[in-house]
Amino acid sequence: MIKKFIRKILGVKSPDDTIDQGKASAKKNKPKALTAKEHGIDPDLVSNNAIRVTQTLQDNGFKAFIVGGAVRDLLLGVKPKDFDVATNATPEQVKRLFRRSFIIGRRFQIVHVMFGQDLIEVTTFRGAAKHEAPKDEHGRVLRDNTFGEQHEDAVRRDFTINAMYYDPASQTVLDYHGGIADIRKKTLRIIGVPELRYREDPIRMLRAVRFAAKLQFTIDAETRAPIKVMAALINNVPSARVFDEMLKLLMSGHAMACLQQLRKEGLHHGLMPLLDVVLEQPLGERFVTLALANTDERVQQGKTVSPGFLFASLLWHQVVEKWEAYKVSGELPIPALHLAADDVLNTQTDALALQRKIGTDMRDIWAMQPRFEKRIGKAPYKLLENNRLRAGYDFLLLRCASGEIDAELGEWWTDFINGDEEDRVRLLSVKPKAKTAESAPAKKRRPRRSPNRNSSAKPKTDSAE
Repeated sequence: MIKKFIRKILGVKSPDDTIDQGKASAKKNKPKALTAKEHGIDPDLVSNNAIRVTQTLQDNGFKAFIVGGAVRDLLLGVKPKDFDVATNATPEQVKRLFRRSFIIGRRFQIVHVMFGQDLIEVTTFRGAAKHEAPKDEHGRVLRDNTFGEQHEDAVRRDFTINAMYYDPASQTVLDYHGGIADIRKKTLRIIGVPELRYREDPIRMLRAVRFAAKLQFTIDAETRAPIKVMAALINNVPSARVFDEMLKLLMSGHAMACLQQLRKEGLHHGLMPLLDVVLEQPLGERFVTLALANTDERVQQGKTVSPGFLFASLLWHQVVEKWEAYKVSGELPIPALHLAADDVLNTQTDALALQRKIGTDMRDIWAMQPRFEKRIGKAPYKLLENNRLRAGYDFLLLRCASGEIDAELGEWWTDFINGDEEDRVRLLSVKPKAKTAESAPAKKRRPRRSPNRNSSAKPKTDSAE
């Protein structure tokens, strides 16, 4: 038994065995067809545009079904955020039927059909995996454009709860792998041999964590067992794909639950190891918990979430630590903050594949924080003109709520932002509360420069302007 397990982990099993297993599974797993009365899907939760896509394909002689997470959510009585369609039409045939459609993808070609801002993703049924498909040295499939039959497509999907097909026209659900039963048991189970499926695509381990946390499902024992052993395979996945999956995880509406599950399964190493440090510090844990709770609330209310704000929150206490170190070494506050931000971003850009736009947003949010402390003269008015004010202000409130800084600062800015001109003049006339020796550590000053050195230069200030 142990030898068999080791052989699976090492990938000794022949690729032909995997193909034969997939074909045998497909023959055995005839779909169970469930009627509207049996599955209970509410047609009002189905996207009209998804129905238009399936209807157009069917009217032109093709099979077409709503698939994946959309069917899972419909069965759970939840309105899906996205709708995917699977068909036996090739990408080129799909593209010809829809005016605003685009073929994308290298590993497997798919079609994006646009209806205004609404996007419906259409995939062609995938065939059984072929051993000649390009793989890396660890067994990860690099490219696979093999098309096939619907039962083969069902074998290729990752989890049983994501391998069901819904036809809006007949209101029938086709279930090939017992997905309905697993949904009712609240169980997450991978299709096929877990070790082989994770080796094909290590991202499936992250997806298992996300689905389990989001849906509050239990990961099946066999599905869960290899994860800790095979977690290191995620390091071989392109960082851009890992980042995309991490973003889905953090913006799932159950971010903290997902991160706790990541740590539980040992999958956070190499992704966000700093969480081990942050979550063990009282202030850091409270700050991150509040940030993620805020994100979850916005997602659940259907509001937009900024990835820049989210990652700025997760990495803030790493910035604070380096910021304090630079100030102790003699740097003025503003330059010290910029140096700290550079250090953190340079490290995390490689680890998380942070996009330049997200990195810029993070830097802007961090750089704004010292400027909120300047509540005299024209400085507050200039900050009101900053196009990142809202993000910076929300970040300030998180710092106040976590106990990192005095709540009075956040209250002052709330009144200043929401007040009229008379209110703002009054607020500027009130002297900010002085920090006591107990509330703030003494700042280390730089030694005064010699008056004979660069005497014509203006004295250096810590202004963020």
